[in-house]
Amino acid sequence: MYDYTATDTERRFNEAPKGSEFSTGVPDSRQAFARDRARVLHSAALRRLADKTQVVGPRDGDTPRTRLTHSLEVAQIARGIGSGLGLDADLCEMAGLTHDIGHPPYGHNGEIALNEVAGDCGGFEGNAQTLRILSRLEPKIIDTQDNSFGLNLTRAALDAACKYPRTHTNPDGTLNRKYGCYDEDAHILAWLREGHHDQLPSMEAQAMDWSDDIAYSVHDVEDGIVSGRVTLKVLWDLVELAALAEKGARAFGGTPEELIDAADSLRQLAVVAAAADFDHSLRGYVGLKKLTSELVGRYVGATIGATRTEASISGGVLGRQYGRLVVPAQAQAEVRLLKTIAVLYVMDAPAHMARQDRQRERVFRVFDYLTAGAPGTLDPMYRQWWEQAPNAAQRQRVVIDQIASMTESRLERLARRSADLAAFMG
Repeated sequence: MYDYTATDTERRFNEAPKGSEFSTGVPDSRQAFARDRARVLHSAALRRLADKTQVVGPRDGDTPRTRLTHSLEVAQIARGIGSGLGLDADLCEMAGLTHDIGHPPYGHNGEIALNEVAGDCGGFEGNAQTLRILSRLEPKIIDTQDNSFGLNLTRAALDAACKYPRTHTNPDGTLNRKYGCYDEDAHILAWLREGHHDQLPSMEAQAMDWSDDIAYSVHDVEDGIVSGRVTLKVLWDLVELAALAEKGARAFGGTPEELIDAADSLRQLAVVAAAADFDHSLRGYVGLKKLTSELVGRYVGATIGATRTEASISGGVLGRQYGRLVVPAQAQAEVRLLKTIAVLYVMDAPAHMARQDRQRERVFRVFDYLTAGAPGTLDPMYRQWWEQAPNAAQRQRVVIDQIASMTESRLERLARRSADLAAFMG
């Protein structure tokens, strides 16, 4: 078990003890990372993920996977990887819970729309929004001047939640496409990265990132099979498979040849062959659940084994700023192929693309509505930040923050209200 230090458990704001306990009660004896996990679990930002799109919308079907259920699954996988590597299990689970907490309505499609309208304040990135929520926007801890510290998580917890430990703008002025921190929050990134001597994410963040890939691929394939959108029979259709491998390599990395080899290894698994014949029977559902269980175990076990082996050879330590998660190439290729099957069949459908156009239009409409009427159109908490903002760029950031915080249901209600108002005025 990695020995976390006082530096790892430090918080940005020194909190006073709880003052409402019964005199006969037992003081809170939880460890720091268990408290971090609980803070995220009880946060409104996490609950809102229940009404945010994963691959399909949260109201598509009886049991769709939402950003919330996906995050719970990522958290469980990350906990298993962390435990297997001697990391703090609560810390790894918390990282999984937070990994999508910065996603706006409509997931990646919403990110595209918000990034387009946020040009004057530095753009929008879901991972950077995660840090902003955890360190400022989620109301939990403030000082006497009403400066917010968000959930006031420990240094190691914020580090574990940071998949891309870099700002939008590099010191030489070049821009990063993927980043975990807006330029204006650079001081928070510098604080949470204390102790690092390289640019790698923390070990806990690496475990979270790979857990996200595993959950995304395996569980979303399960959803796709149940809904009839995808079938694993494609693994035996060599012509369709070749076209799919080309698309997958472009979208998720690797080479088409690696993805075709991955299909060959998956075809050898009995659970994959059984799932290819899914028929909505009781036995079919049981087989599908066996598929997800065995594949998750396959990739978690391979990763733990490879990472331990490399650490034992190098004599290195595994924990926070030490070590590297080792994902075997075959496991990586299989996950990429499954992700390709889960996502591209949905994303390439004309109806889905038209739906995404409508989603972005709603985001644009709500942005215009909130901006034109601010601060009166903003919620009281965001209104306060808007009034305190020293310039137009930071006022725009407040509007972006509010839209990113919305559920899809609320955004759609507001879009309809603004459309009705425009029709009435026009």
